[in-house]
Amino acid sequence: MTPPRAAATPRAASTSGTGPGAPYTRVKQHLKDGLAADQWPSGALMPSEAELVAQFGVSRMTVNRALRELQAEGLVERIQGVGTFAAQLHKVSSTLTIVDLHEEIVGRGHHHESRVHLQRSEPASIELAPQLEVAPGSAVFHTLIVHLENGVPLQCEDRYVNPAVAPRYLQADFTRITPTHELFRTTALWRAQYSIEAAQATRQEARLLGVAADTACLILVRRTFTREAPITIARLVHPGNRYSLHGEFQP
Repeated sequence: MTPPRAAATPRAASTSGTGPGAPYTRVKQHLKDGLAADQWPSGALMPSEAELVAQFGVSRMTVNRALRELQAEGLVERIQGVGTFAAQLHKVSSTLTIVDLHEEIVGRGHHHESRVHLQRSEPASIELAPQLEVAPGSAVFHTLIVHLENGVPLQCEDRYVNPAVAPRYLQADFTRITPTHELFRTTALWRAQYSIEAAQATRQEARLLGVAADTACLILVRRTFTREAPITIARLVHPGNRYSLHGEFQP
């Protein structure tokens, strides 16, 4: 689920802030237009921050924001101390967006249900502690939830949360709100890491999903961060015949 966006009004096109006429959007669009026109071929060095500051008469912070967003979209690569380069085409791929599964299911006109199998505080294992950047043995929050679409198990969500970042996490009613929505609401998401593989679920996951032990599953492990610390690490297991990932790229 992406954060809601305010509807634009005629006065939103100002020369400051985040509206369509905001300085950083003008810089960003200029660079996107140049990339689309092949002004900077793949791997080519693009204008420096100093050159863009002079060209647009804006601050370095404004230029940095434009470049940071282009990097997040996979359009440029930035190397500290060297410069900004047009992304290599083979490195441009579909972008995974963090979505709220409830919103995804409801958006299809279907019914979403959550079954909470675990919701507690427990000591961080030696393997988990570095993932959340906490001391081994310190308390972390753990939830195990199965999400159903029209009564059919779609996802087994095994999630650990850093209490320092989301101290009220365990107080949420996860039969009424998803962990994703709760963390969107209470933390400042800065970045995310993903890994995706096709593999068999664990014996427990297969039982919770109601599938055979040898069922091929799509397994996504996602770790999210604020600017200062990890928020959560989640293992999301989907029966392969019930779920697929789709992406789109458009410069």
